[in-house]
Amino acid sequence: MHPRVLSDLSSVDGAQWDALHDGSNPFVRHTFLAGLEQYGCLRAEWGWTPRHLTLWEGDELVAAAPGYAKDNSHGEFVFDHAWAHAYARYGQDYFPKWLCAVPYSPVTGPRLLATDAAHRRALLQAMRTLCGEQGYSSAHINFHAEPADAFDADWLARTDVQYHWRNDAGWRDFDDFLAAFDHKHRKNIRQERTKVARAGVRFRHVHGDEASAADLATMHGFYRRTFAEYGNHPALTLPFLQHLATAMPRALLLLLAERDGETIAGALCLRGGDTLHGRYWGASEHVPGLHFEACYYQGIEYCLREGLTRFEPGAQGEHKLARGFLPAFVHSRHWVADEAFREALRDWCGQETASVQRYAATLATHSPFRRG
Repeated sequence: MHPRVLSDLSSVDGAQWDALHDGSNPFVRHTFLAGLEQYGCLRAEWGWTPRHLTLWEGDELVAAAPGYAKDNSHGEFVFDHAWAHAYARYGQDYFPKWLCAVPYSPVTGPRLLATDAAHRRALLQAMRTLCGEQGYSSAHINFHAEPADAFDADWLARTDVQYHWRNDAGWRDFDDFLAAFDHKHRKNIRQERTKVARAGVRFRHVHGDEASAADLATMHGFYRRTFAEYGNHPALTLPFLQHLATAMPRALLLLLAERDGETIAGALCLRGGDTLHGRYWGASEHVPGLHFEACYYQGIEYCLREGLTRFEPGAQGEHKLARGFLPAFVHSRHWVADEAFREALRDWCGQETASVQRYAATLATHSPFRRG
């Protein structure tokens, strides 16, 4: 095996890349990652420089990791600002670092793309070598789906909590789902949904191949509006959204709210094998309860209708708990080149994990579902 670092994902055949994973996670598909580069979503000034790590046996791609050289921590959702400050006080430069992740997407999925454990181990070793050759302070693997035993002890573990909906009970429809709630939470959800319905709002569920040019442009406008309200950069471009509609037509889902013939809000989702991933939302006017309807209840309706068993509506947000999204752990791994600093961080990571576990245990006591 010999490694190659790719600065342009289009330089590798998409079929070879996609043969390294089972295809159930849309975020690691070649067309998604290459589209981010091709349609102007990644900018060096925002800290995203593609440096994909690949391993080859002759002309055959045998392992790969979507990777980026980073000179800041923008758009990662695994926060290491304290590490960067400590590294500076330690007298060294934390940036540049190397990150294995999907840009702007706090979504768990495969990161060590390979068909067997030996190639995954080789990929991890190649990451360390890459840091030494390129002067990266560290290598980070965010929101990985690989089991803990895929990593040796030098890879520090971090844990966080998200809120996920799971249909382990076999709910058939939304009423069936609500029947599992205690009275208070069931009543609150019905009241929220009633407010939206009485406001005259109706929804369309539109896949990429069903979306008109106006649908895509309107959804992108909502996305830009939300980011502007919070003072953030709207990295995803309209051409990228149009690309997804064409290249991943059944993976892209728009949940569009309409009133009096006008689209007033929308949520953008991506569909995987058994999971719906909620990513962005926006609205042109305020309607009480509309955010919860567009971002949570319509997604649950879609999952129940389509037979999907998981709905991940994005990072953070304790308000999701009352609406049936329970705490779920998400994981990342980190290799720091400086051994002394790595060992100093090991205890910090252990304390953080214990704190997150206590937090999740507290959240679990506030479940909206009936006991038993």
